[in-house]
Amino acid sequence: MDFETYRRELLAHCYRMLGTPDEAEDVVQETYLRAWRAYDRFEGRASVRSWLYRIATNACLTALEQRGRRPMPSGLGGPAADPDAPPVPAEPADVWPRPIPDSLITSDEDDPAEIAVARDGVRLALIAGLQLLPPRQRAVLILREVLAFPAAEVAEMLGTSVAAVKSTLQRARATLHDAPEVNPLTEPEQRELLDRYMSAFMNSDLAALESVLRDEAVIEPLPSRSWFAGKRTCVAFLRHVMGEPGEWHMTPTRANGQLAAATWYRGEPFGLAVLTLGKGGIARITVFGFPDLVERFAGTR
Repeated sequence: MDFETYRRELLAHCYRMLGTPDEAEDVVQETYLRAWRAYDRFEGRASVRSWLYRIATNACLTALEQRGRRPMPSGLGGPAADPDAPPVPAEPADVWPRPIPDSLITSDEDDPAEIAVARDGVRLALIAGLQLLPPRQRAVLILREVLAFPAAEVAEMLGTSVAAVKSTLQRARATLHDAPEVNPLTEPEQRELLDRYMSAFMNSDLAALESVLRDEAVIEPLPSRSWFAGKRTCVAFLRHVMGEPGEWHMTPTRANGQLAAATWYRGEPFGLAVLTLGKGGIARITVFGFPDLVERFAGTR
C-alpha cells in the first residue's frame, strides 16, 4: 500500500492541529508507523485516506494532551495602546506557532486548483484561530469544515456519536471568530506589494512603508506579547525598528500559502515576515523573530 500519496495532505492536517511543522512531521511519521503495524487488521470499511486521517487525528490529540495551546499574541489580549512603550516580553511558558513552507504541502506538479485549496487551508488566520480551540473542537472543525468529511465519518474517526460531532462543531464555530475578509489579489499584484514592503524596509523609507499599509493594518511581532492595530499605531511602532538604510536585508519566499520575506538584520539572520495582502495594501504583518527560520525559508519561492 502506497501511503506516501497522502503525506503532504496529512502533514497539512497535523500542522493545523499542532501549529508547528516540526511536530506535524513527527506525528505524520508516527501515523505511518501505526498504519504499517495495523494494516493487517484494516478491514476496508473506510477508505485508506479516511483510515489514515483517523490515525493522524488521534495521534495529534494524544500529542496535545501533553502540552497547552499555542496562541498568537493577538489571542492573549488586546492590541498595545502605546507603540512607543517597550514591547511586552514573552513569558517563559510561551510557546508560539511556527510558519510552514509552502513547499512542504504543495508541489509544482500539483493541479493549480489543488494548490490554491492547500494554501487556503494553512493560512495564518486559520492556524491562529484553531490554536484557541480545545483539541477535540479543533479536530472536529478541521475534519468537517476544512476537509469536508461527513459527520458520520468524523464520529467514526473520533469514536463518538454524530450528535456529539454536531454539538462540538457548533461550540467550535461559536469560539472561532472569522478573520476579516481580505479581497484577493492577482499574483503580480501580491508580488508588487511584497517588493514595495521589502524595498521600504531595506531603504529605511517609513513613508513608503506607510503607503502600502491598509488603514486597519495589524503588526504582530513574535516572540513579544505586544501587537499593534491601525495604520497610525503600526507606523509609530515601525519608526522604532526601521533603523538605517542597509541594516535590513530581505528575500522573497512563501509561508502558509502567503507571500513572505526572509529577513536579516545587520548581516545576521533575524526571522520571517509573513504578509496578509488585499485590495488597498498590506492587512497584516506577522513577524516570526526566530533566526532559525531564515535558513529554512530563504531561497524557497
